[in-house]
Amino acid sequence: MTGQRADARRNYALLLSVAERAIAEQGADASLEQIARTAQVGSGTVRRHFPTRHALLEAVFRKQVDALADRARGLEDHPDSRSALLEWLHAVLSFAATTRGLAEALNRDHVADPGETHEHCATARLTEAGDPLVRRAAADGVLTPGATITDLLNLVTGIALATERHPDAAAEANRLLRLTIAGVSPA
Repeated sequence: MTGQRADARRNYALLLSVAERAIAEQGADASLEQIARTAQVGSGTVRRHFPTRHALLEAVFRKQVDALADRARGLEDHPDSRSALLEWLHAVLSFAATTRGLAEALNRDHVADPGETHEHCATARLTEAGDPLVRRAAADGVLTPGATITDLLNLVTGIALATERHPDAAAEANRLLRLTIAGVSPA
């Protein structure tokens, strides 16, 4: 945003604030036209700042995804690689399960057109952040051979999507993650 006119910066901040509220209430499919009307700007202004719905979702979730990435980096030196990975996965899941629209945004990252994804997309950032935890857990023999960060993020996303309408989405999502970690048929 550096180099933008003051009114463009104000419009961006206003649109982001309105979009955050709309997505929290309506999810990832919140109407871009309604966001523009609520912000009292034209739809062209929305498209100038956020050329795609994906770009808008990225901006809305950027701070939170950055915090999850920072948390992963903070866990890299944890003495127990399994605990570190599971703590981070629970944090990602708790956030995805309680932030309406995030799980859908993560899911869309996987199916977005190649030109639509970029290095700042939520899935790419979480993949980059979590990969060292996964590699360390695998090297320590505490992760199923062949399991990847992509596999684990897909599981977390699936659980968050499956529980998003549950009365206590975070608790149910964490219960399902614990079940997944323990396995449904212990040996």
